[in-house]
Amino acid sequence: MKSILIIHGANLNKLGEREPSKYGNMTSKELFDQLKNNNPSVCLNYFQSNSESEIINKIHECDLQYDGVIINAGAFSHSSIAITDAIKSIQCPFISVHITNIFQRESFRHIDLIGEACMGSIVGMGTDGYQLALETLTD
Repeated sequence: MKSILIIHGANLNKLGEREPSKYGNMTSKELFDQLKNNNPSVCLNYFQSNSESEIINKIHECDLQYDGVIINAGAFSHSSIAITDAIKSIQCPFISVHITNIFQRESFRHIDLIGEACMGSIVGMGTDGYQLALETLTD
């Protein structure tokens, strides 16, 4: 059984409440429960933090515990060299997910440092992007 971690970064604890016209009405818990129900043969775990250092520490644990990681770092995607370096420092495969199409938003969001460090990125597919990332990591 594959073990996959989902990491949510800054403000994703407000998923379902914050700007539902952009991010939808599904909470992080509902999203995680849906993924677990749709993928019973995968051991899924979830971690969320608004703290860059906590996310880095969690990434450092990934090589020992997980077969892959799906990361939506939120706003850290556009600014965190430290999280990017943490991803590059381990062998565990990462896929970056953005619920919205960052390339159709403000120009500062067009930079995706986290995505550049990952094996791939899924952008603008809504919460369906998580299922696509999960299928990629488990194939």
